[in-house]
Amino acid sequence: MSNIVLCKTDEVKDEAPVAVTPEGFPALAVYVFEGEYYVTDNLCTHGMAMLTDGYQDGDEVECPFHGGAFSIKTGDPTSFPCQIPIKTYPVTVEDGNICIPAAE
Repeated sequence: MSNIVLCKTDEVKDEAPVAVTPEGFPALAVYVFEGEYYVTDNLCTHGMAMLTDGYQDGDEVECPFHGGAFSIKTGDPTSFPCQIPIKTYPVTVEDGNICIPAAE
C-alpha cells in the first residue's frame, strides 16, 4: 500500500495544527504533540467548523464554534457539546514528510 504525503514535519508546530486537503480525502488536520504526529478529519462532527480554526491544547483540539473538544490521539470527544468522534488516521514519517496510507 502506498502512502499519501500530507506536509513536511517542520510545517507543523506545537499547538498549531495544519490544514491539508489531499486528493481523495476529506479536509484533514495534522498535529504534533510531545514529538508525535497525529492526523484527524478537520471538520467538527458537531458544529461543521474546521478544527484547525480552533485551539489545540496539548493532546486535545477545541472547536471554534461551541468550545467542544476532541482527543487528537483517538478522535474521541472530550467535552460537550461534541459527542460523535472524529476520524483519525495512522501516521508515518518518511524522509521528513508526514504521511498516511492511501485510500483504498
